[in-house]
Order: sequence, then structure tokens, then C-alpha cells
Amino acid sequence: MNESKTLLKREETNPVHHWRIEDLFATDTDWKKACEDITLWLPLLSSYQGTFSSSSQSLFDCLQLQDKIGQRLEEVYVYSHMKLHEDTTNAHYQSLAQEATSIQIKVSSALSFIIPEILALPTELLKNYMDTNTNLELYRTYLNNILRQKDHILSAELEQFLAEANVLGQAPQQIYTMINDADLRFPTVEDEDGDMIEITKGRFIQLLESSNRKVRKDTFEKFYSTYNKQRNTLASTLNAAIQSDVFFAKQRKYNTALEAALDANQIPVSVYDQLIETVHQHLPLMHRYVDLRKKRLGVDELHMYDLYTPIVKDVNMVIPYEKAKELTIKGLAPLGEDYGALLQSGYREGWIDVYENEGKRSGAYSWGAYGTHPYVLMNYQDNVNNLFTLAHEMGHALHSHYSDTTQPYVYAAYKIFVAEVASTVNEALLMDYMLKNANDPQEKAYLINYFMEQFRGTLYRQTMFAEFEKITHTMIEEGKSLTADILCEIYGELNRKYYGPHMVVDDEICMEWARIPHFYRGFYVYQYATGYSAAIALSQRILEEGTPAVEDYLSFLKGGSSSDPIELLKKAGVDMTSSEPIEKALQVFENLLNQMEQLD
Repeated sequence: MNESKTLLKREETNPVHHWRIEDLFATDTDWKKACEDITLWLPLLSSYQGTFSSSSQSLFDCLQLQDKIGQRLEEVYVYSHMKLHEDTTNAHYQSLAQEATSIQIKVSSALSFIIPEILALPTELLKNYMDTNTNLELYRTYLNNILRQKDHILSAELEQFLAEANVLGQAPQQIYTMINDADLRFPTVEDEDGDMIEITKGRFIQLLESSNRKVRKDTFEKFYSTYNKQRNTLASTLNAAIQSDVFFAKQRKYNTALEAALDANQIPVSVYDQLIETVHQHLPLMHRYVDLRKKRLGVDELHMYDLYTPIVKDVNMVIPYEKAKELTIKGLAPLGEDYGALLQSGYREGWIDVYENEGKRSGAYSWGAYGTHPYVLMNYQDNVNNLFTLAHEMGHALHSHYSDTTQPYVYAAYKIFVAEVASTVNEALLMDYMLKNANDPQEKAYLINYFMEQFRGTLYRQTMFAEFEKITHTMIEEGKSLTADILCEIYGELNRKYYGPHMVVDDEICMEWARIPHFYRGFYVYQYATGYSAAIALSQRILEEGTPAVEDYLSFLKGGSSSDPIELLKKAGVDMTSSEPIEKALQVFENLLNQMEQLD
């Protein structure tokens, strides 16, 4: 591993690899002024309360103020949390992030009268407002979507109560973040060179990719034993998060938390169930892959810690960050000159916080605020996985850029259901480039295996996560409890189902649920699997049809939430109400599996 053996503190790292957070706010003082702006604007909202029935212009003016406050709140919230993510142990930014969260709750409370009062208007009057006041044309889609959810919007008093209660609803995620990112410390492990390496969440997968099985086994056991020491606390925290999901769904008169989560994006529950059912039908392919992995590694038993090490020997693809930038620029060239120019701007202009440092938030994400460029958090390691993570997160970032610069604020934020499409299209196009330009047969075989791993990790594994969420939420809805033992039992059984008879499901993997932060965003992860399926179909169309497909795809990126996500994807070329995209994606996986099985 070509890196220092212990993590540097934030102030010890090279600022050239930091994101340009000052593009959002130059100083904390400017941030504080923005907080004061919100405080000054909030009382103005009360002047609109009770006026919608007498004036369409009053409704328009109130919606404009709502957008103004929302945009400034977004800036305040994003800045404070991104500064905290630079070093989650920083008490000053812990305080600012908490202050931003408090402001968010106040804003939600102050805005809570708007939707109930809109719904209190006679439907014909509201439609007349939209037809006669040209200013309200901007909000036609927004208002129609409110009418669609009429049965789940409560009175103004109850909406305000739920807005204020949301601080309790967010608490489990905040507590988990502090435990997972700030408090947990992992032991060291001896690497293949005999050096002692501190295990971190950023290094975990890299260590599991080691060709040395002892390194993999020791890393796996020490990593999960750390979580196991907090098993009861973490189980209580996840249980509270699921209880919160169920509580808010019930208050809004949904039958289940799943129905509530999907309705926000206008996704039928059948899409979620269809994903799990379709993947279940294709579990024999995963079992074949596991058997192939066992044979290729030449082991008597395949363990969970053997899942990440390449099954193609003698290939060590070291990809430094600068090389990764070059490869993504070339790999994403099919998306056109404009897309490529924006990608390079992001690399030049401080969109990305590149390397891991002590206390930095784990993983990777893209985030930002309307009116400024997007940002990407990385914990870059010099390997293929991080190359594709870079392409993935820049897919999110450019999706946000296109949406933000095309749509007004009210429609700029794209729905979660389509959020993983752009990121995964980038990965698929980059993989196509890498495979076409791999001159070394062993390197090509390595990339085929890597591609197969994306199917395993995204389509199969995220569907397993989705099934775990459905099971655990259903148990809470049925009045059952979720202890650490129960969570481990459920999670272990799912691993046995998905990986099949050729895999030894080690006891340690039963604690994996404790390290998945997405479980604190109820019913989010299934969209990785549906998004992956859609992306495979879209990337194939882009490669096969060229300019017409690119134009349709860029229109999709610019769509934001101006239409519902199912319709946006249909216009881009895929229909997620059918199982066809999932079936097609799994056909690609089967073809890759056939190729790998035929290799000597």
C-alpha cells in the first residue's frame, strides 16, 4: 500500500486536494450573516397565512418567499455539514451543523401552513388561479403534485407539529454518524509487506482486495469485531430510526413506511417488490458466480472476506488520482464535448475533496447548494474501485449542475429514484472504454471480473439491503422488536439466500448492517439497484445510437423534478414500471459470467 501508515490531520494535508468550500461562503462570518437573513425572513411568512383564498398573487408571493428561504437554508445547511465532514471531531463545526439543523426545523415549522392552506382551497379555485395568473404557471407542476398527495397532508397545526417533531426523527441518524465517523477506532493489521496498517473505513475494502488471505481474514475479523463491541447501542439506534420511519408514515395516513417513502417520488410499491422478485429469480446466477470465485481462488471454502480480492491473478492496477482524472475524461467522451468540458472544469475548479484525513467522513458523496457548483467528497485510494467511484460521484455532480442551471429552484432537485442513474451511466461508459483499451488479456479479464463485481455489489447486494429494510420495517409495523441478535439473524439468513451453498457465511458478516449508513435513510438503497438497471440500458443506447441518445440523456439530466421520475426515464429510453431493464441488466451479467467461465 503506497500511502502513509497513519492518517494525517486535516491541517497537515495539502490544500490543493481540498474542495473550494469558500465558493459557498468565504468565511464563517458570511455563513452567520446568511443564518441571520433566514431569521429576518421567517416572520414575513406569517403575513401570508390565511390570505390564499382571497388572492392568487398572495399565493404566488408566498411561494416565492418559500423558495428564497429554502435556497438560503440549503446554502447554510450544506456549508456547515460539509465543513463538519472535513473533520467530524471538530467541535466548532459540530456546533454550526447543529445550529443549521435547528434553523432547518424552524423553517420547516414556519413553512408548514403553506401546503395545508393550499389544500384548503376549493380545487376549482386553485385551478382558476393557475389558469388566470400567469405568474403561477411556474408552480403548476408543484401545485398539481400537492393535490395528488392531498390524502396525506394534515391540518396546519399537525403539519407544524410534525415539522417540529422531525428533530427527534433525525436524532438516530445523527447519533449513528457520531458513533460511526467520530468515535469508532479500528485496530491495526499486518499487511502483505509485514507493515502494521491502521484499519479505517476508507481502507477496509482495499485491505480485503489483498492477495494475501491472512490480511483479508484479519482485517475482516478485526473490523467487524469493532462494530460488535457496540452491537447493542447500534441496534437500538437503528431500531429508533425505523420506529421514526413508521411513526411519520402512520401520521400521514400511509399503510406502510415503504408506501410513504415511495410516494414522495411517485413510485408504485410494485416497482420495489418487482425488483426483489426479479433478483430472486436470478439468484442461481449469483450462486454460479460464487462457485466460480471459489474455483478461481483455489480455496476449499469461500469465505465472506474472499469476496473482494480479484480472481484474476498477477494484475495490480494502481491508478493514482491524476491518472483517474485522465481516464474518466476519455471514458466519458461519448457524452459529448459539453459534458467533457464541464467534467474538466470540476477537476480544475475545486469541486472535489480528494484524500482521507483523520476524522473525515467516510465514503464518498456529491452534494451542494443551488446557485453554486456541486461538490464531491472522496477518500481516494489508488485503485480501480476509487477510479470508478470518482466517475460515479462526478455523474451525480454533473447531473446536479445540469439540473440547477436549467430548472428554477422549485424543480432543480431531482428525485432520489433517478439520483443513481447518471452516476452509474458514467461507470458503465468508463468500463466500456477500459475494456476496449485493455491490451493485456489479464487486465481485460480483471476488468470483466470488476464489472461482474459491480453487478454483485449494486444489483444483487443493494437488493439484499432493500429486502432487509422491508423485513425490518414490517416487523416494527407488526409490533415486534429489533434487538442486535434479531438483526444479525435476519442479516445472516439473507446472506445465505443471496450467496448460496458455495459460500461460508461467517458470523462476522451478520454485523454488516451496523456499518451501512444508508439504512438511516429509509428505503433509499433499492434505488441503487433500479438505477443501475436503468443506467445499463441507457449506456448501451448511448454507445449504439450516439447523438440522438446523448441528446435524450442530457435532456433527462436537465429535467430535475419538472416531471415525475418514471416519466423522465421513459423519455430517456427506459420504463422502470416493467421488469425489462432489470432482466436486461442481468443478461449482461450472465454474458460476463459465461465469458469468465470459459477463460483458462
